[in-house]
Amino acid sequence: MQQELDRLEAAALSELHDVKTISQLEEWRIRYLGKKSALTSALRSLGSQPPEQRRAVGAHANTIKANLQSLLNAKQETLSLSSIDQSIGGASLDVTLPGRSMPIGRLHPITQVIQEICAVFARMGFQVIDGPEVERDYYNFEALNIPHDHPARDMFATLWIDSKEDRDARLLRTHTSPMQIRIMEQHKPPLRFVVPGRTYRYEATDATHDWMFHQVEGLAVDTDITLRDLKETLFEFCRSIFGRDTGVRFRCDYFPFVEPGGEIAIECFQCKGGGCRLCGGTGWLEILGTGMVHPDVLARCGVDPAVYSGFAFGMGVERITILRYGVDDIRHFYSGDFRFLRQF
Repeated sequence: MQQELDRLEAAALSELHDVKTISQLEEWRIRYLGKKSALTSALRSLGSQPPEQRRAVGAHANTIKANLQSLLNAKQETLSLSSIDQSIGGASLDVTLPGRSMPIGRLHPITQVIQEICAVFARMGFQVIDGPEVERDYYNFEALNIPHDHPARDMFATLWIDSKEDRDARLLRTHTSPMQIRIMEQHKPPLRFVVPGRTYRYEATDATHDWMFHQVEGLAVDTDITLRDLKETLFEFCRSIFGRDTGVRFRCDYFPFVEPGGEIAIECFQCKGGGCRLCGGTGWLEILGTGMVHPDVLARCGVDPAVYSGFAFGMGVERITILRYGVDDIRHFYSGDFRFLRQF
């Protein structure tokens, strides 16, 4: 039996020396080390051998099998390296060519600007929170001094979920100002919050308008807050976002939930105040509305207007992004065009 195993080993070694390819090596493995190979059959037949020969024959067969397996592994590595060398040496592969760069993901430009706006106010002590996009009529209008028959409701092209005749109707919020009410209902002064989020209005989409856009609402309530605090806070914000040399203008405006109300505009970065098509010849670009919180709004939320005062502001994120980067169409932000988005 041992002589037969030796002849089998010698034949295997002779054939292995002549193997030149991976496929030939696999055929050799099946023939000499496979489940149906002569060596495997010999190991299975050990039970028929006399007891005095069984141990010696088994040990010899296992030694041959281990040796062949070791030679197989070495041959596989040699053939694999040879195959790689042939591929590199051929004309089909040039290892000196630069690799293909994988695209790197990044934040959407609107998200980038929201984070930057919130970071500016965070440095001034404002907390950042969010609120529901599906609102009640009470929070979106009534509590903000816009009752059911108030003409200011015509300013908001509202997307109603329930019938608008219902005093408790649900709607997609038209601005982030409802969070003023929710914040004052849930927290006691002093308060300093900014609220970024989506808002919705039922209007035609064009280069400067969309049915969904983002706003950042701000609220500060404390004792002895004055109009000067409002102006200094927002002037600092404008300089942080648009640069220290940018001119900032404060002008009166009307909003039902503030008194007095105002608007903040920055100097047109294209004409530097001289007047151009971008600014409509005025030299200024409006970026946000603001004002001192109306005493009735404070009282409705359980805040004593005789003790506390505050200011609020709201800005459109898309408008600020358009002004900063000179984007000519708001629809680019949501087109999914990577050529546009990769610029930010």
